[in-house]
Amino acid sequence: MALLPEGFSLPPLPYLLALLAGLGVVAGLLARRRPPVTERLVLAATPWMVLGAAVHVLYALETLPDPLRPLAGTPAVYLTAAVLAGATWLVADATARGTPALVGGVGAALFVPVVAAVVAVGLARDTLRIGPAVGILVGAAVVAAGAWTLIRRTWPGVAVTGRLGALAVAGHALDGVSTAVGIDLLGFTERTPLSALVIEFAASLPTASLLGSGWLFVLVKLVVAGGVVALLAETVREAPTEGRLLLGFVAAVGLGPGVHNVLLFAVA
Repeated sequence: MALLPEGFSLPPLPYLLALLAGLGVVAGLLARRRPPVTERLVLAATPWMVLGAAVHVLYALETLPDPLRPLAGTPAVYLTAAVLAGATWLVADATARGTPALVGGVGAALFVPVVAAVVAVGLARDTLRIGPAVGILVGAAVVAAGAWTLIRRTWPGVAVTGRLGALAVAGHALDGVSTAVGIDLLGFTERTPLSALVIEFAASLPTASLLGSGWLFVLVKLVVAGGVVALLAETVREAPTEGRLLLGFVAAVGLGPGVHNVLLFAVA
């Protein structure tokens, strides 16, 4: 059985080498400067997660210029966003005191026009559907709030993860809910083999006619995300820098696909 998502492919070698070199340089400079990793700083990476997701939607819609396409596929878009966000962090740390605000502000300044471009494609193709996107966002917010409340009551120690723990759970709630809606209501298919297995198993259960096949995927996502956040609580307490970076990564791998789904379902 394949383990990688459908459409997963490395970019052409020159692009791949450039991305890896850029990532290496940025990581090396950050390791040398060792700027403080605060909760606010990791939260400021959220717009960059949205940016990567929105760029990948333009890639899926085949509207990006040819020279940029190799930077926006899977997994290249993750590396592209990481290099740009890391470089912004370096510049912000070297030139400004309000580093988190500058990092988040630059990310927002970049993602807003990209999201606008996605919407413009939907308008031009007469495929724009705001209703599903709003419904997914509202549903995911309710699920995330309920899940985070339950997780904090079950594992009180996760309180130390603060807003980053909540963001991680919210990101995976968005991914789970958007996937369930896309599968059960909008006619989309799941591209990740392991996720598809969970959905196929749910479709074989007697509950499928009543609940659909996406509910189990939502549950699995929340259980896994909650468990990972709980496991990282001790790391956040003992080694805050590493713990916060890990929580940011956990949030990114949920929020990125979730935002991608919302935007794609709104225009495809």
